[in-house]
Amino acid sequence: MMANFFAQRVILGKTKFSEIPSSLQTGVREVLIDSGLEFLIDAE
Repeated sequence: MMANFFAQRVILGKTKFSEIPSSLQTGVREVLIDSGLEFLIDAE
């Protein structure tokens, strides 16, 4: 659930992937890849 929340924040540009707590980055990465938005993982 938190992974979805942070993924949505990354998608909306409110949070950078690098700002997400390391314990949630794997889950957020999976959500972004499943959504076809893996380019947001490296976007700074």
